[in-house]
Amino acid sequence: MSRYENQRWGSGRTCLDAAMTTDLPAAYEISADSARIDAALVHRWLSEDAYWARDRSREKQDRAIAGSLNFGVYERASGQQVGYARVVTDKADFAWLCDVYISPQVRGKGIGTALVTAVRDHLAPYGLRRILLATADAHEIYAKLGFAPLEAPERWMALGRQ
Repeated sequence: MSRYENQRWGSGRTCLDAAMTTDLPAAYEISADSARIDAALVHRWLSEDAYWARDRSREKQDRAIAGSLNFGVYERASGQQVGYARVVTDKADFAWLCDVYISPQVRGKGIGTALVTAVRDHLAPYGLRRILLATADAHEIYAKLGFAPLEAPERWMALGRQ
């Protein structure tokens, strides 16, 4: 099995083979199984604590989850979700990494870096030309994983709130 494929873990859960590509602490697992996402918890995290999604409605968050690839980080012992990321992609040319969030109770353990690494590696087989993200405060973390500022930002435009 390649490091990009999903593997089966006990109880039928699909987990990314994060151990091959990340320094995820052994007490945690990363899953690309959208059925495991605790949508209420993710909504609370993002709408109450994330500067980019503050006041996002639950209905809008549920639509975002339904239309995206979703990744969760879970404590192995309890199954409790402690992290989240989602990707909007055509699986051919482009992806947007967004809503990366780690619970404050487990920050500082490398879980966020491991999550983004696992997401990046999960997307690698698609041969995407570009994965974009936006951040106000985590440039150094993403740079360690290969992300860089846009080479020609003057070519990019946006419609809507910035």
